[in-house]
Amino acid sequence: MRRRTFLKSLAGSGVASLLPAATDGRIPMGLNTYCLRAMRWPDAQLLDYCGRLKLDAVFLQDSLDPKAMDPAHWREVREQARRLALHLETGGGGVFPKTPDAFQPSVANILRNVERAKAMGSPLLRCVIASDRAALPPGPIEQHIATMVRLLKAVRSQVLDAGLKIAIEIHKDLQAWEQRMLIEEAGKEFVGTYLDTGNPVFVMEDPITTIEELGRYALTVHLRDSVVYEHQRGIAVQWVPLGEGTVDFKQIIAKVREHCPPVFVYIKPITGRPPQILPIFEPDHWKLYPKARAADLARFLALAKKGQPYGRNMVVEDLQGRSIPPHFLEAIQFQQREHMERSIDYARKSLDLGVRWRQ
Repeated sequence: MRRRTFLKSLAGSGVASLLPAATDGRIPMGLNTYCLRAMRWPDAQLLDYCGRLKLDAVFLQDSLDPKAMDPAHWREVREQARRLALHLETGGGGVFPKTPDAFQPSVANILRNVERAKAMGSPLLRCVIASDRAALPPGPIEQHIATMVRLLKAVRSQVLDAGLKIAIEIHKDLQAWEQRMLIEEAGKEFVGTYLDTGNPVFVMEDPITTIEELGRYALTVHLRDSVVYEHQRGIAVQWVPLGEGTVDFKQIIAKVREHCPPVFVYIKPITGRPPQILPIFEPDHWKLYPKARAADLARFLALAKKGQPYGRNMVVEDLQGRSIPPHFLEAIQFQQREHMERSIDYARKSLDLGVRWRQ
């Protein structure tokens, strides 16, 4: 893609206001702040860190700043991002109303985060449906998609009036074809995808499939690597630093260029978690996926056949429902920062991502 075409496309997508002046067709790069959560840095320190690394952007996710929901703070963050010439994206968390009584609170939650995202200068609002597929209430997936469509349509006018789009994160809940159906039914004029390459493996999907299915609706792209390998109970998956897993990220970036509109790409190495087993040989596992596509599963199994367990050192502490043990904290802080910087280095040297660091 030529530089002029790239810039024009970015302008049309509403993400070009803070793009470095000369991209030369390169993809601008940032980091996702959730990966540094053990540092417990306030937003200002996170932005300064991105500036020191000469990144182009920051995705402020799940902020731990004590002033995170203070409107005065939102303006301060926007001004700091402007001073550092950082494009900023942000959003909220889970939005799915699990009961009828939760519907209006879910609407209010989204609208509050629309206000926050707009004030911070983000062109989009990140939303998550569920932590994983099993966390959804009983009922067919079509019913849950219909609920999400109704929820999104309830906030449509306010989102459009704010000049934003809602980016539904590819999480551990829907397969790509299911999220595509959700986006198209809700309205692609204000809903798109937060394309994360680390979550598809948890729903038995090769991230390449995800990009091919959803790339056209991508509003933001987040790179996370995984080891994917065969296990006696099925398939094991574990997140690892970028470039150290089973996924071919040179192919991923080629597919991003082919299928996605111009977007900012964020480095997102969430590590420190143990492998998770997908028990694909057990009948109960498939009760959650009655309409899984055979071709997509075959592609995922082929990916697993190429993989093996992670062979490098990793402190595993990020366990479900448990806080970091105090005697682990220093090690985890070191690991999160080192894994982030290792991943950024790989993205620059092997994937040719980023703009400002070259200057």
